[in-house]
Amino acid sequence: MLAPSLRRRMPGLISTAGIAMKILFAFENTLPNAEADAEVFVTTARYLGAHLDESWLHVPVARQNRHIASGLANMPIIRAFAPLKPAALRHFMCGLTIGLRREFHKADLVYTRNLWVAWMSILCGQRVVFDHYRPWPDQIPPLQRWLYKLFTHPRFLGSICHSDYTRRKYIELGVPAEKLRCIHNGFEPRRFQAPMALEAAKKLIGVAPDAKTVIYTGRVNHKKGLELVIEAAKQLPQLTFMFVGSYGEGPVETLARKVPNIMIVPWQTEATLGQYIYAADVLLIPPSLQPLAKFGSTVLPLKLFFYLGSGRPILAGNTPDVAEVLKHDETALLVQPDSLEALVNGLTALTEDGALAARLSAGAAADSQNYTWNARAGKIFATVQGWLEDAATAKPGHWGAAQEGVWKRESRRWFAHFARTRSVILPPGP
Repeated sequence: MLAPSLRRRMPGLISTAGIAMKILFAFENTLPNAEADAEVFVTTARYLGAHLDESWLHVPVARQNRHIASGLANMPIIRAFAPLKPAALRHFMCGLTIGLRREFHKADLVYTRNLWVAWMSILCGQRVVFDHYRPWPDQIPPLQRWLYKLFTHPRFLGSICHSDYTRRKYIELGVPAEKLRCIHNGFEPRRFQAPMALEAAKKLIGVAPDAKTVIYTGRVNHKKGLELVIEAAKQLPQLTFMFVGSYGEGPVETLARKVPNIMIVPWQTEATLGQYIYAADVLLIPPSLQPLAKFGSTVLPLKLFFYLGSGRPILAGNTPDVAEVLKHDETALLVQPDSLEALVNGLTALTEDGALAARLSAGAAADSQNYTWNARAGKIFATVQGWLEDAATAKPGHWGAAQEGVWKRESRRWFAHFARTRSVILPPGP
């Protein structure tokens, strides 16, 4: 039994049968917004909040949007002492001033996706749970030593990693495995409560019912591997390709408009996106390593979970992150990354073999129940309860000669890369 004095100092150190937790969720970007980071964080907070005794969302928000933000998160809004613009100053002030809020001290912990907010919360005496998708030790190596100190601090309870790929990068850094948990993202089942027949959906978006459609949804830009898809479209003129999510005229749009069987569609709202999903003979995640390895901007794209829930056939690349969730020949067709021949053959198989498409669709729909936002919140709640209970006996990290050597070597490579490209994300390399 814990002594009362220890309970007062560590109010969250309780069993799942004890008093529920109080969490201050801290988000550093404005609401509402359509970015994937906002959807992941706010939806996680909303579902996780249902498990809690009390919760708040600390966020920079305009006064007129406060009620909208509160509705999105289903919890009270604590307006951050931070300007809405510029972004760098907004992030800085969100972390610098979070300790001034009364709710910061009432909470059992701060739940954040921002490293600066996490660090400042710890310096102000609060405990932290971090939730992010990026493998920061690999992408910005000069931060490795500081990341190690942050992640092994006694008040840093643990990190929710969106992929095992990312989790392994922190283990290599010397962070105890017990402080790292891979919990994949999810989707909202209610978005599929009114399924639409394939032919009806095609008619609704202006495509012939007998057309074979290959549909990509998400940002249309050079970081998503869409150039490979454009080349595949040239070899498959019998298929109709749709890139759904354009913000205007960019290099990918310019290339795609030269190919007659590619349609460019503007960014869609939640209310209209489902029409395109249901109109797909194939839902496509471009099979390329570029988003993960070159740009580092995408690790397990959020659309993957949405695709799973739709019950439509999926084609993706057999990349380290995607293969954690999608199972080849069971829930999706996974092809060799960055291979035009493999992509063309895969699309041909899925659009010509009805039995294969139906089997993969059924497998995806069945497996999707493991990846709802509600299921994710339940896993996170149980994990955080365990971290709170074990906080007093948490294992120390290990920063030794191996980590020191990697830090120095990769930092040199990062500085050379930055000087050459002005990109802060270091791609994997020798």
